[in-house]
Amino acid sequence: MTIGGRSLARISIGERARLIAYVPQAHVPTFAFTVETVVLMGRTAHGNLFSRPSAHDRMVAARVLEQFGIAQLAPRPYTMISGGERQLVLLARALAQEPQFVVLDEPTASLDFGNQGKVMREIRALAGAGHGVLFTTHDPNHALRAADRAYLLRAGERIAEGAVGAVLTREQLEDLYRAPVEKLTDGETGHAAFLPG
Repeated sequence: MTIGGRSLARISIGERARLIAYVPQAHVPTFAFTVETVVLMGRTAHGNLFSRPSAHDRMVAARVLEQFGIAQLAPRPYTMISGGERQLVLLARALAQEPQFVVLDEPTASLDFGNQGKVMREIRALAGAGHGVLFTTHDPNHALRAADRAYLLRAGERIAEGAVGAVLTREQLEDLYRAPVEKLTDGETGHAAFLPG
């Protein structure tokens, strides 16, 4: 694997932390850190584990909390917010790293409908701002909405890849899921969506 033509194995752990942010599918909080502290943890890529956050670190954390619309959660314990809010905090922590690439493992898992939309909008905005974004999803509609390219995987094997519009077809999805799929298309906008058949 390479990044910018350089082998990942030849990039130090510290530099990797500044280049790539990871957002897990779920995170079980252990300590009642404040939301602000959790987001500030993303800044350790620019210092060390034992550094006190600088004024710049706090400014970056405040900016990303505001960007995700969760600034009001900053003083609250991370253990006392909803699962959807936690996912937004994890996204904010990843952005506080100021990475070039963001990897998200099922970023909408267990989120309500409204927060799914918010997360997908943020993913699209990240890509629009020049970040490389890789995310996994079980919902082809999320890929339709936020991705440029799609890779269909089954049992660890890539069965299709390419532009989203070419890869996400009813036939390909029926093959992937081994179940009937219905495609709906909005007559006015041309936007498509898939439903289980």
